Amino acid sequence: MTGIPIDLTWTRAAPEGAEGPGPWIEIAFGPGDLVYLRETSARATVVTTTRKKWDAFVLGVQAGEFDHFVAGLQSDAPP
Repeated sequence: MTGIPIDLTWTRAAPEGAEGPGPWIEIAFGPGDLVYLRETSARATVVTTTRKKWDAFVLGVQAGEFDHFVAGLQSDAPP
């Protein structure tokens, strides 16, 4: 990979109404079917994946395949 495109449009994954610096995860869809991920507290560190892998990950999250990673964590969300 030659570098990260400078004209990416980053979308922040933050709770609705959230303010402040986060840290939050940000995602950008770039050329060549690439997806870029970064954390707001470390914007220089960018992880790159493909759209196909990203879509598979999102479908896995929606299907509950990763729920065991957060099992037992207390949530601020109402039951």
